[in-house]
Amino acid sequence: MSDILLTVFTPSFNRAHTLGRTYSSLKNQTCKDFIWMIIDDGSSDNTRELVENWKTQENGFDIRYIYKENGGMHTAHNTAYENIDTLLNVCVDSDDAMPENAVELILKKWIEVKDKGYAGIIGLDADMNTGKLIGKGFPEGFQKTTLSGYYAAGGAGDKKLIYRTDVINEYPPYPVFEGEKYVPLSYKYRLIDEKYEMAVLNEILCLVEYQPDGSSNTMLRQYYKNPKGFAFWRTIRMQYPISKKRLFKVCVHYVAESRLAGNRHYIKESPRKWMTVAALPAGILLEQYIRRKVS
Repeated sequence: MSDILLTVFTPSFNRAHTLGRTYSSLKNQTCKDFIWMIIDDGSSDNTRELVENWKTQENGFDIRYIYKENGGMHTAHNTAYENIDTLLNVCVDSDDAMPENAVELILKKWIEVKDKGYAGIIGLDADMNTGKLIGKGFPEGFQKTTLSGYYAAGGAGDKKLIYRTDVINEYPPYPVFEGEKYVPLSYKYRLIDEKYEMAVLNEILCLVEYQPDGSSNTMLRQYYKNPKGFAFWRTIRMQYPISKKRLFKVCVHYVAESRLAGNRHYIKESPRKWMTVAALPAGILLEQYIRRKVS
């Protein structure tokens, strides 16, 4: 285990044009007690050359570069978790940046809560261009929560998650489905929520800019191209429903994505068979809508 507490890891695929601002934000940190790990997910641009050049500079922090064949964001996370040797880790995407005090805030908070059994820390994201919060902040006095509990209570928007590496590795890696390159990262987070809470840090820890080709802006196409991965995620959500209304919506998506994947046994395989049957008409309509919009 490293003496340094935090690894900032960055999955990257052909993002040499944006990775520099992530690097600049890390160079500007008020606290340099972290490792930066870049997981190059099969880039064909000059990502490797950029990183190798940065490694020769005086940065104040260790830079680690790992190249792997392209497999999608979730496989880059798998690779990161296999190689991180610090107590804590946080993902900062290749088109994002960290405010200059982010690492300092994270480490200070961890010192305060390290003996309380938390899975890690949950903080805030803000828009890189406007500085406005993404979604909602945390209620005043909110000390701890789970990610799913926060959303169930009316929370909104992406949040920055700092996990203990031992906790994240308690759970199976993201599955890999042949021909697909996407499994929602929430899979691991949802399982962790069943056992652990997160310490709340009501501070902006990441500045984000959603790219036109990013997964957030291409969800229908993601459903179409990665139906097995999404159907798998729906089966996890069925096992931990937040409400009947949300459970029904999950089943609708499960029907659509299972049919897109060509799985004829999806009702038999569903953890919620009767609800899946009830969701059939809406699921078939959603499948047809996705095919119409994407194909």
